[in-house]
Amino acid sequence: MNFRNWMLGIFAAGTALSLTSLDPIGRVEAHGDVAPQAVDTAGLPDLGEEWLVENPWRDPDNQFWALAIKVGASGYNQNCARCHGLEVISGGLAPDLRYLEADDFGDEWYLERYQNGYTQNGVTKMPAFGELLGQEAAWAIRTYVETRPDEGALDTHSDRLKAIRDVIQELAEKAMPAVEAEDTIAPLRTEMEEIADSLETGSGAPRAESVASRAALQLDGSDDSLKKTAEILTIGLSAAK
Repeated sequence: MNFRNWMLGIFAAGTALSLTSLDPIGRVEAHGDVAPQAVDTAGLPDLGEEWLVENPWRDPDNQFWALAIKVGASGYNQNCARCHGLEVISGGLAPDLRYLEADDFGDEWYLERYQNGYTQNGVTKMPAFGELLGQEAAWAIRTYVETRPDEGALDTHSDRLKAIRDVIQELAEKAMPAVEAEDTIAPLRTEMEEIADSLETGSGAPRAESVASRAALQLDGSDDSLKKTAEILTIGLSAAK
């Protein structure tokens, strides 16, 4: 799917482009009456008062890339997931934001909607977030959205990731300290990192962030890391269905 082509198809059909979206169980709802929730952008640099026109954290080698995704995930889940879906997986009637191109066109479209919101026939379908949340939150959410894996990217790895989850879950249930299970954990971590690196984004962004990369990062030997990793895999694989 190409986001630009999706919009052209809508216009060609004579239908006004709408960001009216679906909630997780498929009802069409507007979210103009939902108050935007503040996003904690601590740790991200101040981008200044003048709005940038390009995502400053698109490059995965940027030192703030991972933090921007973490902040963006929180901001998205607080303000966007209700209508645009968990893991940015659209219900079908709204444009699927996973495919908003990671380029100048995509940044321009995203920024216009983020700053100004969207109103149709006098009804606010999407509130304006610009002045309320600021541009650090804007670009963090943008970074999270554009790093979502392409549709079906995880399909061939789903069974293996579930098997890895089961091994980690068993270790967690035995209350085994992660440091003592390192010989078992290390190859699983490496395998999940390899899976993560093989995934493509729907937006064309250079690197995907996924349940595989989150789980590998969490599996760091810290207290409760086994339990938290198993939870990440369970929730992430469920959302990816």
